[in-house]
Amino acid sequence: MSREFPIGLTPPDWLVRNLRSQPSAVNRPAVARAALAMSLPLVIGLAAGQPAYGALAAMGALSGVIGDTADAYRMRIMNIAIPQLFGAVGVTLGSAVYGHGWLAVATVTGVALVSGMISTIGAVASVSGLLLLLNSVVGAGLAMPGRWWLAPLLMTGGGLLVLLLALLAWPLRSGVPERTAVAATYRTVADLLAACGSRVPGAYEDARHTVTQSLNQSYDLVLARRTGHHGRNAELTRLVAELNAITPVVEAAPAAHLAGRPLPAEIPQAVLHLARAVETGFTGPLGLRLPDPGSETARAVDHALRHAAEVVAAPDLDPRGLDDRLGRPALLRVRAARATRDVALSAASWRYGLRLALCVGLAQVLVSTVPVPRSYWVALTITFVMKPDFGSVFSRALLRALGTVAGLVVAAAVLSQVARWDTVPGPGGWWEVLAMLLLAPLIPALTPRGYGYQTAAITPVILLLSDMLNHQGTALLLPRLVDSLIGCGIALVAGYLLWPESWHTRVGDRLADAVADTARYVDSAFGPEADTAGRARMRRRLYRDLSVIRTEFQRALTEPPPTGRRAAAWWPLVVAVERLVDATTAARVRVRHGAGPPSAAEIGQVTLQLRELADGLRDTDVLYPVRTDLTGPPGSVLEPLRQEVAAARAIASPHAAGQDTPGGGRRGGTGA
Repeated sequence: MSREFPIGLTPPDWLVRNLRSQPSAVNRPAVARAALAMSLPLVIGLAAGQPAYGALAAMGALSGVIGDTADAYRMRIMNIAIPQLFGAVGVTLGSAVYGHGWLAVATVTGVALVSGMISTIGAVASVSGLLLLLNSVVGAGLAMPGRWWLAPLLMTGGGLLVLLLALLAWPLRSGVPERTAVAATYRTVADLLAACGSRVPGAYEDARHTVTQSLNQSYDLVLARRTGHHGRNAELTRLVAELNAITPVVEAAPAAHLAGRPLPAEIPQAVLHLARAVETGFTGPLGLRLPDPGSETARAVDHALRHAAEVVAAPDLDPRGLDDRLGRPALLRVRAARATRDVALSAASWRYGLRLALCVGLAQVLVSTVPVPRSYWVALTITFVMKPDFGSVFSRALLRALGTVAGLVVAAAVLSQVARWDTVPGPGGWWEVLAMLLLAPLIPALTPRGYGYQTAAITPVILLLSDMLNHQGTALLLPRLVDSLIGCGIALVAGYLLWPESWHTRVGDRLADAVADTARYVDSAFGPEADTAGRARMRRRLYRDLSVIRTEFQRALTEPPPTGRRAAAWWPLVVAVERLVDATTAARVRVRHGAGPPSAAEIGQVTLQLRELADGLRDTDVLYPVRTDLTGPPGSVLEPLRQEVAAARAIASPHAAGQDTPGGGRRGGTGA
C-alpha cells in the first residue's frame, strides 16, 4: 500500500531530489582497502608509542580512500598519487602559519584562490585542488606533532599506502580494466540497438545517454594508458581498434531508430557476442548470424556490425594501418603548459577562485583573529561545500548540514564508548583501531549514494582522528556541529546568494554552444570521405558535451525555486538538441549507404536556422515557441533533420515577436 503525504505537507521536488539515495553496488575491494589502509597506520603508531603520528598517516589515507574511485590502475595512480603531492604542499604551508593570525588568514586565502582556479582544469586537478586547500586548513588549525616535514611525510605516506594496496593485483590484471570497459561499451551498444524503434517514451534516449557515458569512460581509460606507450603495443592497438570499430555501429543506431521499426533480435545478440569476445580476448571465427539487410538503414547496421566482427576476430592488428579516431594525448609538459595558460586566462577560473577565496578568507578571519573558540572545521566545511564540479553549492550545504548531524550522532556513540573502553586496564588506544576498522569501510560504501551519505560516513572518522591528536573526546561534538553550520552559512551567503550566476542555470549557454557545434557538424557531415576520422571525433565531442549538459540539468533541478523551476523548462530543448545530432548522423549514414546526398542549398538553410537558434539562446533566459517552416525536395535525406530543427525552433525563439523567419514562419519573442 503506497504511503501518501497529507495535503499541504508534500515535500518540494528539489528537496526530494537532494535527499534521494543513488542506487549503487558496494565496491568490496575498496571497502577492504579502506579498512586496512586507515587502521594499519594507527596500529603502527600505537606500537611505536606515537599514536599522533599514526593519526596523521590515517588522515592521509582518508584522502586516498576518497580518491580511490578508478578501475584502471593507471587512473588510480593519477587519482591518488598526484593529489597527495598537492596535499603535502598544503599541510606544509598551513602548519607554517599555525597560530600566526592575519598571516594565516592571508596564506590560507591565497591557497584557496589557487585551489579554486586549478579545480576547473579537470577531475584530477579538482581533487588536487581540494587536498591542497583541505590540508592547508587542517595544518593552520591543528598543532602538528614533530618537525615541520613530518606531517606532510606522514600524510603523504598514508595516501600512498592506499595506492599500494590498490596496485597489488596489477601484475595479475594488467589490461583487464581497460578490456572490461571496452566490453561494457559493446554491451551498452547492444542495449541501444535493442531500443531502436521502441515506442516506450525515453527508452532510446536513455540507452543512448548510457552509451555516451560508457564511451567516455572507455576513451578516458584507453587514452590514459596511451600516454605511457609511444611505440607498438599489441594490446593497446587492439583496444583502440575495437573502440574504433564500435563507433560506426553507434552512428548507424540513429538511422535505425528514425526508421521506426525495431531491429531483429539477432542484431543486439550479435553485439553481445562481440562483447564476450572482447572481454575474454578471443580471436578467430565468431559465427555471427545476421539477417539479410533489406533497406539502406539495415545495410548500414549490417555493414557496421560485420566490420566490428572482423576487427574483434582479427588475430593481429597493425597499428600503422589503424584508422585512429581517438588521437594521441600530447606530452605531459605540453598539456601542463596549456592547462596553466587556460586557467590564467579563464574568467570562469578566476570567478570560482575568488568565490572560494572569499568564503575561506571569511572563515579564516573568524577562526584566526576573532577571540571566539572556533576551529578549522568552519573552513573545512566550506572547502567541501564549495566544489562546483561536485554538485550545487546550495544542495551540498544542505546535505553537509544534515550529514554532519547524522555523523555526529555516530561519533558521539563511538567516542563515548572509546572513552569508556580506554578506562579498562590494559594498553590504551587500541580501541580506536577497532572503531576505525568498523567506520572506515563505510566511506567507500556510502559515498556513491550521495554527498549527505558521504558526509555522515566521514564525520565520525575525522572526529576520531582529531581526538587522537588533541584528546578532547565528546567535548568536540557540539562545537563541531556549530562550526559546520557556520561554514554552511558562509558558503550559502558569500558563495551562493551574493553571486548573480547562482540564480541562473548554465544550461542555456551550454546548449547554445552545442547548437552552434551541431551547425558545424551538419556542414562537415556531407563533406569528402577522407575526413571520416575528423567527423567521428566531432560527433564524439558533441555527444560528450550533451552528456555534460544532461548532468548540469540534473544538478540544476536540485536548486530551490526559481532556479530549479527555470531549469526544468529547458528539458524539452535538451532533448531536441540531442535529436538534432541524431538526425544529422542518421542522414550521413543513409548517404553512405545509397541515399541521395543533399544539396548545398538544403544544408545552408538548415545551418542558418541552427546558428540563429544558437545566437538566440545566448540572449534569453525564457523560452518562447516559434513556428519555422523549412522546405526541401520531397524524400530528401535531410527531411528528418528539417523536422527536428523545426521542433527545436518551436521550443525557443531567438528574436522578437512578429518578425518573419527565412523559412516563412513567424518568430516568437524572448524575455529575460
